[in-house]
Amino acid sequence: MPVVVDRKAPAEVDVALGAAIRLRRRTLGISQEILAEKCGVSFQQIQKYENGSNRISFSRLVQIATALHCRVNDLIDVLAGADDGPQDLALRIRMGLPGALELLEAFEALPPAIRAPLVEFSRALALRA
Repeated sequence: MPVVVDRKAPAEVDVALGAAIRLRRRTLGISQEILAEKCGVSFQQIQKYENGSNRISFSRLVQIATALHCRVNDLIDVLAGADDGPQDLALRIRMGLPGALELLEAFEALPPAIRAPLVEFSRALALRA
């Protein structure tokens, strides 16, 4: 049976790179609009880069890294399978999901005694979704 490839689905490496950019941008507190302005593109284009639907040229990646005050290597380390390989890649993709960073920050602020019940509640909630 032939393997069916969805040509419209973003490549995993493009999604991972976009997630790394989103995580860095949000960590710095920079909006998509500000990043877009610094790179000379629309904020919609930044959205497409971050969700992996548009590939990023090397020259654009250099612009993005400069705007995010980091090296290109800091953004593409995820593509090299940094440290933990596929698990690290999956974690970076997950951290790039909208709301993930805010949820983790709120979770960190909770007392340890509340964290475990909250995790169990979240799992139960996810089963109902």
